[in-house]
Amino acid sequence: TNIKSVMGQNMVSRFNMYPSASITALPAQGASSAQAIAQTEQLVKEQLGENFAISWTGTAQQEKESGSSVTIIFVLAIVLVIFVLAAQYESWTDPIAVILSMPTAILGTVLGCWIMGESISIYTQIGIILLIALSAKNAILIVEFARDYRKEGKPIKESAIDAGRLRLRPILMTSLAFIIGVLPLLFASGAGAASRISLGAAVVFGMLVNTVLGTMFVPNFWVMMQSFQEKYLTGLFSEKKKSSDDDK
Repeated sequence: TNIKSVMGQNMVSRFNMYPSASITALPAQGASSAQAIAQTEQLVKEQLGENFAISWTGTAQQEKESGSSVTIIFVLAIVLVIFVLAAQYESWTDPIAVILSMPTAILGTVLGCWIMGESISIYTQIGIILLIALSAKNAILIVEFARDYRKEGKPIKESAIDAGRLRLRPILMTSLAFIIGVLPLLFASGAGAASRISLGAAVVFGMLVNTVLGTMFVPNFWVMMQSFQEKYLTGLFSEKKKSSDDDK
């Protein structure tokens, strides 16, 4: 028997019962996590061929599994807001006026990620879902008072202007308090800072832009939807009710 010393692996890595090698990849500056995942999969296929496969773990795996459901979650969140407000206001047009202010929050999120150099990651998407509720809260404050002024007999435009002027200070106070409260996320450091910064950039800038622009546009959106309701929907429903009474 001949014995000799050789150097070998001190640990054999396996994943799902297959021999594996662990690779850690980070998105390039300005690239999203979805782009990085797609590019990595393409490189593995081109360089290693069909004899090797790639599987994700951690947040990349969660993003892959939830990628198709994110759009559904956004739609369901918006539909839920519409249904709740429609039941509260007993109107389908007032909730639309609230929803129309939400794109300003998403614009702020995109600008925030661009300014901070962050990609649109799963944490950013969580922040956008949070912004749906926060932007709706600001719009509800204006729409609620505009409805009350309209019921008192004021013109539509005057009701919207008075509601916007009256609720401006409460909106600024609550929004600025929230923004200041989540600023530590934007300037996080240490372990896990990347996820906190992504979430902070989405929420802070999204809420800031929505507070500035959304508050300006909500009265206009309500005027547009209220005028449409009174001009078309109210008359249509009245004619149907009158026709039904005549049939009886």
